[in-house]
Amino acid sequence: MNIFSDERLVLTLDAGGTNFVFNAIKGGKAVLKPHGTPSYGDNLEKCLQTMIDGFEHIKSQLSEDPIAISFAFPGPADYSNGIIGDLGNLPAFRGGIALGDMLNNHFNIPVFIQNDGDLYTYGEALGGLLIDVNIQSEKQYKNLIGITLGTGFGAGLVHNNTLITGDNCIAAEVWLISNSISPDNNAEEGVSTRAIINTYNDAIETPDSTLMPKDIYDIATEKKDGNKEAALNAFKLFGKHLGDSIANLINLFDGLVVIGGGLTGASSLYMPEVMNVLKGKFNCGQDRLVHKVYCLDDEAEAKAFTQSNGKQIKVPFSDKTVNYDAEQKIAIATSKLDASTAISLGAYAYALKELDK
Repeated sequence: MNIFSDERLVLTLDAGGTNFVFNAIKGGKAVLKPHGTPSYGDNLEKCLQTMIDGFEHIKSQLSEDPIAISFAFPGPADYSNGIIGDLGNLPAFRGGIALGDMLNNHFNIPVFIQNDGDLYTYGEALGGLLIDVNIQSEKQYKNLIGITLGTGFGAGLVHNNTLITGDNCIAAEVWLISNSISPDNNAEEGVSTRAIINTYNDAIETPDSTLMPKDIYDIATEKKDGNKEAALNAFKLFGKHLGDSIANLINLFDGLVVIGGGLTGASSLYMPEVMNVLKGKFNCGQDRLVHKVYCLDDEAEAKAFTQSNGKQIKVPFSDKTVNYDAEQKIAIATSKLDASTAISLGAYAYALKELDK
């Protein structure tokens, strides 16, 4: 499936708690300038009308008809049926809102809604990291774990160009997995913007509630005054928590890992600790992963990952030989795409995949 050679046109939406951003995608690329509006998340009728008007605005500028609408929307939701549940950042959505059917009735085209972490991973699988790795590597990879870092901690899973959503559309809820570093908390308490802020403030004499992770990054890199050691330790602990969660996902799913979202700009401060966890051992001496793990952000490791270590072995009772590579390896990388772009690509790819069934 090559989304960049597909000529079908799909309407898309980047839905946030504060703003909606509408566009259309064809051949894996946005065809218009984004159209943004407030989301009016505390007024259901106004919010829904804004959504209809936003898609109508985009449609009116197109020279051809779209074949579908596809976008990410916050959960909880019954995504397969297009029904949105009780949302925290859009408080007007209560009791189940049949958003998919509403848009289908108005525009008379198929409507696909999914979780943002899922669509992020799907975009990276069909238009990002997985494609890039398979171009460069002799071995071809089919599995991808996508991680999004920001206010919260999200994830998605893709196998062989298929998005794994689960029976209840809530697969890969990584934010709720166990936390071996802080066993009384879920994973997101260690992997989020608030985790970095709280760790830094806990280590300084006078906590500052106005600080954001960017401020703490600037302190760590000496671009801003503050406690450098505390700032570095905040990102180091963040990386340790993140590595712990990623190790669990790799052991369960056995796929490449791509990391995106707003906190990736500070990857140089937390990725070394992520790799320490992934390459580390349990107290009993057992390796944390069966795999040998490579960080594609490092040029030397990226080159080593794509090289084959195979050898020819003899088939017993035969003159034939076969290639055998005993190394079980995996790779992790920071995304080259911004999260919004990857989500839009995922929404586009998801619509095409569903339409082709």
